[in-house]
Amino acid sequence: MIPQIENIFLRQMASGDRLSLQVYKFVGAHPGKKVYIQSNLHGAEISGNAVIHQLIEFFLTLNDTDLVGEIWLVPVCNPMGTNERAQHFSPGRHCVYEARDWNRIFWDYEKVAEDLTEFAQSQLQLEQDTIRQNYLLRIKQEFAKILERIHSASSLPYTDQFSYQLQSLSLDADYVIDLHSSTNQGLDYIYYFRDRQNSAEYFLLDYGILLDKYDGDAFDEAFIKPWLALEAIFASLGRKIQFDIEACTLELGAGMQINPHSVTKGMEGVKNYLVQKGILKSANLNHAARANHVMAVFHSSNRTKYYAIAGGMIQSRVALGSVVKVGDRLYQIISFNKAGGLPKLIDIYAEHDGLIYDVATNQAVNQGEFVLGIIY
Repeated sequence: MIPQIENIFLRQMASGDRLSLQVYKFVGAHPGKKVYIQSNLHGAEISGNAVIHQLIEFFLTLNDTDLVGEIWLVPVCNPMGTNERAQHFSPGRHCVYEARDWNRIFWDYEKVAEDLTEFAQSQLQLEQDTIRQNYLLRIKQEFAKILERIHSASSLPYTDQFSYQLQSLSLDADYVIDLHSSTNQGLDYIYYFRDRQNSAEYFLLDYGILLDKYDGDAFDEAFIKPWLALEAIFASLGRKIQFDIEACTLELGAGMQINPHSVTKGMEGVKNYLVQKGILKSANLNHAARANHVMAVFHSSNRTKYYAIAGGMIQSRVALGSVVKVGDRLYQIISFNKAGGLPKLIDIYAEHDGLIYDVATNQAVNQGEFVLGIIY
């Protein structure tokens, strides 16, 4: 199966050079769902690019009859972030010009929609597919106003122009998969939304985090939040509806690295998800691993980040993936306090039982800098 390849202009730089996206569109012989998969929204989080490369290689071996619907793949979806450098480091988490996190810039229809209850009331007696079409039309009509502002004489900041480009590719998708990594050192896990746990388990990752608190500005949030809101309004009106619309973020290993294990987990998980959702007819999966899979579930509101209470060097830190109990020592800070005394060792202890899911790459910290994260 050969993809349609589309090049999309993103930005002209002061030097005259031009940045662009490249979209690989695999379209099946039979119509069906649209899947949108992107990677590298944060510049240092590159593992997803390897996953998309392997997906492209795999899809090239298939016939178009093996695919129902279409799959759009967008690797290196943020050239600005990916190309950012600071000597040996590749940060790329924020737009340095506007001081905005690249994954906190997206347009959420729910925040501008003023009459969702009135809309739901007008749709109560209609078929679910018709409701979906009508609602998507409303979203698209409101979204189109952003392009008008971009093309106006005053225009919009680049982050708004960039977010428009990515969202215009995914707005009408059924399933959105955003491939990330920890900017530091992290486990492989999935972020997902309410009533979508069964689908989250299709990715075969050991850990899942239900997003029970979010603001709608992240890419996956902005996509699904309006649909979750409409489902909630219908429930309040006495009608149970769940749209077959899903979004998730896969966190695959560490920043600035392509971990083969994380890439394999991501690749196998995406393939299994596509099979389970009826997009792919076959993918040569490990059925035994799928049958025996159990995902440990956490809630996003039950996370604690530990920040250094003093500047110094981190030592004796518990390993990534460790399970800790209240009172366990998490790490020590060697504090060169420069107060006329000897260096001090400061022990830091766990405030909760939990799992170490994220740790800082740099073990030299200024006071107030991130050291590790625990989820419980």
